[in-house]
Amino acid sequence: MPTVQVEGRDAIQAVEGTKLVLALEDSGIDILHRCGGNARCTTCAVEVLSGNAGEMEEAEATVLRNKGIEDAAIRLSCQIRLHSDVSVRLIKTATSTGLEPGTRPQE
Repeated sequence: MPTVQVEGRDAIQAVEGTKLVLALEDSGIDILHRCGGNARCTTCAVEVLSGNAGEMEEAEATVLRNKGIEDAAIRLSCQIRLHSDVSVRLIKTATSTGLEPGTRPQE
C-alpha cells in the first residue's frame, strides 16, 4: 500500500493503483477537482515533493502546458495512479479558494 505524505497533514495509506485525487478526498483532505478528474482544469494540481508519481501522459502535459505551468514537480492529482510512496504539497483546496470541490472523479 503506497503511503501519501501531504505536507502539513498526517500521512495516508492508499490502495495501489488508486488515483491520488481519490485517495486524498477519501481520506477527508479537501482537494479541488472541478472538471471531475478529466485533466482539463488544473484545480487538482499538487506539487510532488518526493517519491515517484509515475510518468506524465500527454493529456496531463498538454493541459499543464496550456495553462502555462512548466514546473515538472507540478502534477494533476487526477492523473496520478499511486504505485509507490509519494510526498505532495496541496496547491488549491476547497477551503482556500471558497469553491465547491467538484464532481467526484471517476475511478
